[in-house]
Amino acid sequence: MHPWNEPLFETLKGRLERFPHALLIHGVRGTGKLALAERVAQLLLCESSAARPCGRCEGCRWFRAGSHPDFRRVEPEALARDAVPADEDAEAPAKRGKPSIDIKIEQVRELAGFLNLRSHRGRLRVALVHPAEEMVPSAANALLKGLEEPPSGAVFLLVSHRPSQLLPTIRSRCVALAVPIPPRPAALAWLAEQGVPNPERWLAYAGGAPLRAADFAAGAAVLERLLQHPVPVGEREELEALADALQKIAVDRALTGFGLAPKYQTGGPAVHRSKVGAWLAYGREMGQHRLLCRHPLNPKLFSAEMIGGLPKD
Repeated sequence: MHPWNEPLFETLKGRLERFPHALLIHGVRGTGKLALAERVAQLLLCESSAARPCGRCEGCRWFRAGSHPDFRRVEPEALARDAVPADEDAEAPAKRGKPSIDIKIEQVRELAGFLNLRSHRGRLRVALVHPAEEMVPSAANALLKGLEEPPSGAVFLLVSHRPSQLLPTIRSRCVALAVPIPPRPAALAWLAEQGVPNPERWLAYAGGAPLRAADFAAGAAVLERLLQHPVPVGEREELEALADALQKIAVDRALTGFGLAPKYQTGGPAVHRSKVGAWLAYGREMGQHRLLCRHPLNPKLFSAEMIGGLPKD
């Protein structure tokens, strides 16, 4: 867990006696929400009487090994951390497409089956759903049934980057915990500890979210080219990064038109005040396009359309 989230963890630790059956941990991407949720899950499954996960009991050892029988993680296939080992004697599987970026109803149904079983360790059963907004509608409705009538001893931990995209009925059945962007000095100190080059630049580009800043710094060469000379991309995975870059360029240009410092440090010349309206409108359009980037019909044409709409300085 990241140091800036320790106060939130302490708050949750003080509620163990009356812990909610469903907790919605939400905030912008890159603030350490998933690590916080994992720490909370380990605390709930720890079998010692320590004030925090002891790391020594059977529960903690199984959790860290990713094999705790009373814990389930529900994520899109594209985010799955551990591939299922192949059986050498089994018939070769048919060729599959790209891993899904959605949480499917089958995953939630399997989760319901797990939660309705008795605990292996005689304690709680914990389900972590991440990112919760990636559930397809049928999966969201299936999860809602579990939240409405939660099995005894079951705890749901939902992690969301965009909670507004969740069903209102799901949000209403969870206790919400907002994870804010950490103070800039704490974020910069963490980035320095990780050896991230040019941390001030990439923390600004990430809007203050340190984990995203580290990811952006790792892909700095590609991002720098994208910011200086946006070009169409051919892969679905690259589209959102392009829309994000174009939106940040638009915000920075609009700010320079008002005589203000750019927020995201995207570079580029200042614009005349008369162009501010066009840049702001383009930034709003890119914000809408970011929501469409997950399922484009043709990534290259879609990205070319986005770039073609860039206002002229």
